[in-house]
Amino acid sequence: MLRELKTFLAVVRHGTFARAGAQIGLTQSAVSAQIQRLEDELGFALFDRTGRSASLNAAGKRTVEVAQELLGVYARLATQGAVSENAGLLRVGAIASVQSSLLVGAIQQFRAALPGWRIRVSPGVSLNLLAQVDSGEFDLAVIIKPPFALPRELKWHLLVSEPFVLLVPRKLAKESWRVLLAREPLIRYDRNSFGGRLVDRFLKRMRINVNDVVELDELQGIVGLVAAGVGVAILPQAATLHIPSGVREITFGNDTFYREVGIVERAAADKQGAANNFVAYLRAMGASGKA
Repeated sequence: MLRELKTFLAVVRHGTFARAGAQIGLTQSAVSAQIQRLEDELGFALFDRTGRSASLNAAGKRTVEVAQELLGVYARLATQGAVSENAGLLRVGAIASVQSSLLVGAIQQFRAALPGWRIRVSPGVSLNLLAQVDSGEFDLAVIIKPPFALPRELKWHLLVSEPFVLLVPRKLAKESWRVLLAREPLIRYDRNSFGGRLVDRFLKRMRINVNDVVELDELQGIVGLVAAGVGVAILPQAATLHIPSGVREITFGNDTFYREVGIVERAAADKQGAANNFVAYLRAMGASGKA
């Protein structure tokens, strides 16, 4: 039933069976089948279905909190063998762009200070990682700051602010960024991501109509497409990005905007010390500029 409960929460989180399936790697029919099995097991419907749409009913709304609690309790079982605060499992979520930078140094320091603790790092996009911290599946996550207020139960710690720049083939480096965005094909940072939403807001604020040709969330892949001459792209200056010699960065001057990367946490009581230590190491890495 745990798998079905996770799928149920994904549907609640993303709004439809189709969008939930796209985020967790299932077809819409597979999501529907899992929800049906869960409803059969529970003995009541979770959604009111009308045609192709489904909306959470009263019983479903009551089930959300219980499902989050059950998954959180299950996730904590891995630490039950620990008899003291000197041992356990710390569950960390992280966006791809920090896993080979500040996360490395933080893990190194954490392991030296608390060798009895294990760390499980799980990848993901910021929206999903935020929800997994909120549901208790992760103790903390390194994500892009959401464009909305966090629940009161969650804490936010800023690590780094990364300015966005326009990446262009070297031959276009001397032209105006406004002209290039209006004229050249745009390789767009995925609008489903928090970073991509920042780019979308910037373009709307600047009132620039662009010609999207590709949209993806893999930053280094976007750099590769710019290098191949497919188009231009607006990306943050992330420390892990490799910018080849054939690509140039154009700044936005007074119109520069930033991607804020930080930690969101909701530490369980039995992990408070370990989680706090890991957060401190991450913040030290961010302050040292090793992001």
